[in-house]
Amino acid sequence: MADKKHYMTLDGKQKLEDELEFLKTEKRKEVVERIKVARSFGDLSENSEYDSAKEEQAFVEGRISQIEKMIRNAVIIEENQTNTSVVGLGRTVRFIELPDGDEEEYTIVGSAESDPLEGKISNDSPMAQSLLGRTIGDKVTVNTPGGEMEVKILEVK
Repeated sequence: MADKKHYMTLDGKQKLEDELEFLKTEKRKEVVERIKVARSFGDLSENSEYDSAKEEQAFVEGRISQIEKMIRNAVIIEENQTNTSVVGLGRTVRFIELPDGDEEEYTIVGSAESDPLEGKISNDSPMAQSLLGRTIGDKVTVNTPGGEMEVKILEVK
């Protein structure tokens, strides 16, 4: 089975590469040192510090593996797409909620970069799925966990 493609900007890929470098060069060494110290405490079967360090090691190694896979399967989102009126990956879309008029703006990114608090939503999210391929002026019904909402697209950049 083919690995899942991970859509991301060049900036998002660089952040993952930086995190990977940190985990491999600094965090790994830190965890190994914690394990060494914990071993010196004696009986490993009742050593909570050792157990904790081993759990952290497993987490770090899992995260390294996950990031390597994401980078290997990265598909870079081109920032200079030709049609700027169509909502697409890497685009920022501004819309108004109907009928209450709340205005929101999100950039649609790959799941590796999503950060809703920073205004970046995953292309796999219900909001993004409803907006992708739509154009300025379109009214779109979005299925959210809180129920359906209708929005009107004001701007795509």
